[in-house]
Amino acid sequence: MRYRTFPGTDVTVSEVGFGTWTLATGWWGEKTDDEAVAMLRRAHAECGITFFDAADAYGNGRAERQLAAAFRGRRHEVVYATKVGYDIYDEAAARARRGQSELPMRTDPASIRFAVDRCLERLETDYIDLLQIHNAKMEHVRDAALWDTLRDLQREGKIRVWGAAFGPAIGWLYEAVELCEREPDVGAIQMIWSILEQHPGTAMIEAARRHAPRCGFTIRVTHASGMLEGKYTEDTVFPPNDHRRHRPRSWLINGLQKIRTLDFLTTRMTLGQAALKWLLAEPRVITTLPNIYDADQLREFADASDCPDLTPEQMATVAALAATNFGVDEPAMAYKGTMTPPAAGAAGAAADGGGEVRA
Repeated sequence: MRYRTFPGTDVTVSEVGFGTWTLATGWWGEKTDDEAVAMLRRAHAECGITFFDAADAYGNGRAERQLAAAFRGRRHEVVYATKVGYDIYDEAAARARRGQSELPMRTDPASIRFAVDRCLERLETDYIDLLQIHNAKMEHVRDAALWDTLRDLQREGKIRVWGAAFGPAIGWLYEAVELCEREPDVGAIQMIWSILEQHPGTAMIEAARRHAPRCGFTIRVTHASGMLEGKYTEDTVFPPNDHRRHRPRSWLINGLQKIRTLDFLTTRMTLGQAALKWLLAEPRVITTLPNIYDADQLREFADASDCPDLTPEQMATVAALAATNFGVDEPAMAYKGTMTPPAAGAAGAAADGGGEVRA
């Protein structure tokens, strides 16, 4: 396993991290807490993974409690990222929630401080390595008091790095751009990015390069909702509770056509590993968060860090393929979030393009 450091800090993390949403939410199959703890410990002890990404909304604190149980007495060996912003403490809203629908958000300074303190309690620690505002919208980007609160928490030693996670669907381009412009000391952005879904992630990185010199990126949906894992076929059927089941069949058929153009990446590694190496070719990517839900995936993805870097020729070929949508003629992707420059002084209302939850 190789390691990278968030710019301007001493927070060093594994190039492949572990997103705990697969263990705590039930969206990728049910796991007991004992099974989750065992997998987290295996990721660290056998694979060298040190970066574990959670959120208070994952199982209403379950992910954080699992991390505390896994690494009790070994806190100094691991790096905790978590997210706040959703009001998981509103019991009526929590009971009314269905599937992966979003809860109401509360991001006033008092609510953020309350949520952070509860995270610290569940994680059994006195500091959080990376705190992110969970699925920040434009109204949050433009709330200076919110980011000042995170700076205050950093000065107090409760957090080491602060930033924002954008989602839940792919998109949110100008939310990220404006955050980099308004808060140039932002330390981290989490976004969706992959070989098959390069926009708007590439533009977000360019915005950080221009305006936020110390901003590092953590990447989720690294395998385009599993397409780049190389396991799907035309006969693949998704379980009833899987959001991919509700996509048109063309998503599967077109995706398979696209990944077949990437066979040249798999002479020395799997397609799933090559997908991670493509992301890690960008120096601003600090860590990647593939969906890990079994021991085989854990080993395959963790081993990607030590695979050979993609060559300049391979990177150029991927870029050329992406420019032609990998040879597939299909309707343009619909996005959520602000995907066109908002008017000066606008409220920043998001244009809902019908994107999907892509955790």
